[in-house]
Amino acid sequence: MRKMNDVLKKLAGGDRRSIGRVSEVVADVLNDPTLFEAVFHGMFSDDPIIRMRSADAVEKITARHPEYLQPYKTKLLQQVARIEQQETRWHVAQMIPRLELSEEERVVVVEILLGYLHDKSRIVKTFSMQALADLAEQDASLRSLVITLLEELTRTGSPAMRSRGRKLLEKLNP
Repeated sequence: MRKMNDVLKKLAGGDRRSIGRVSEVVADVLNDPTLFEAVFHGMFSDDPIIRMRSADAVEKITARHPEYLQPYKTKLLQQVARIEQQETRWHVAQMIPRLELSEEERVVVVEILLGYLHDKSRIVKTFSMQALADLAEQDASLRSLVITLLEELTRTGSPAMRSRGRKLLEKLNP
């Protein structure tokens, strides 16, 4: 229990412009995967700094070990994905394509990501575009919807969205 509290303490302090000791926490969890649960639950913290950095750490950890996320799929989709903090949302968008999803869950995930496209944060929107494209690569039934959406966002989005959209369309339209 003490180790779990210590790992979250490493994520506290400073401001939202800094990732603080996230790299250290990622290394801690990679060395001791039992700490993953504490970091995941840090995304529910009342402290927006801990919430943001926990999401960053979970995203980085699951990039290397996507299997760590699977037992938390329901909480990620039903609770974490609904957190309105932009830094949490953009990390959720990055994590979603790492999940093994049923058809019903895929519908939920697409709804979440389509909702994120209305977020005020351009970063959230851009990562949501990427996640939708990743899902379309995994599920051909999503391809035409995602291509249509990406074509629109490539015309109307921010410069980052237009650039990402062009790259994603090239990938989806060989």
